[in-house]
Amino acid sequence: MAYATLELEREGPVVRVWLARPERLNALDGTALEEIADCFDRLQTDFDARVVVLGGRGRSFCAGADRRDPPAAQVLAPESGASPRQRRHASQLGRRALAAIERLEAVTIARLQGHAIGGGLCLAVACDFRVAAEGTQLRVPEVELGIPLSWGATPRLIRDVGLPRAREIILLCEAFDAGRALDWGLLNRVVPEAELDACVEQLAARLAALPEMAVHMTLTQLRGYAAGAGLGDPSEADGDQLLAAMGSAAARARFGEKP
Repeated sequence: MAYATLELEREGPVVRVWLARPERLNALDGTALEEIADCFDRLQTDFDARVVVLGGRGRSFCAGADRRDPPAAQVLAPESGASPRQRRHASQLGRRALAAIERLEAVTIARLQGHAIGGGLCLAVACDFRVAAEGTQLRVPEVELGIPLSWGATPRLIRDVGLPRAREIILLCEAFDAGRALDWGLLNRVVPEAELDACVEQLAARLAALPEMAVHMTLTQLRGYAAGAGLGDPSEADGDQLLAAMGSAAARARFGEKP
């Protein structure tokens, strides 16, 4: 698999997927999100892969959406000329990337350093394990930027840290460090940056050495219970879907007609 924004490495049953735009702090554009979804979908049938580590090249895991080239911004704009279905497809890029990570039957580990901001933190919460270097800064700035947190990240955060902490993270938009994230249950381990790779490698080796089917069936159970936190219930999106649909030319024409 060859990608423009990702690099892949394999060491036995462990596959490392690197976000590879270090000059942009691995910020996510549309191509990156499409490639993440494609990569993890393809790994689903790589039956030799037991553990997949998601990391970021350079000094940052991921600084979030690329604000110079936001994912699918040209298609999402109402004046783009794209069809409603094209615009809706583009709006789901992040959700599809997270879903591909989360449904992967191999165990996933997020390796975090520097920053895990916005969409970067969303990628991390889609992984089974999260290991961070001391000093890593995490933040969800979406509300401050005038948009809601999307990509299915809100129920994932509620699942992992509880509703009160999720409110604080999402609504206050304040940065918090890896130590606090560990206390909140958002991270599994925090280590000095010099020990980050060794810690991730030890965890990956331990997981890869466990009985394969027992791990797979247990992950299925854990993810199934997690879906009870709201991940499997699309009803909360009904209002947003109605709002978007009512803004379409077809809906305006039909509901504008007098009975």
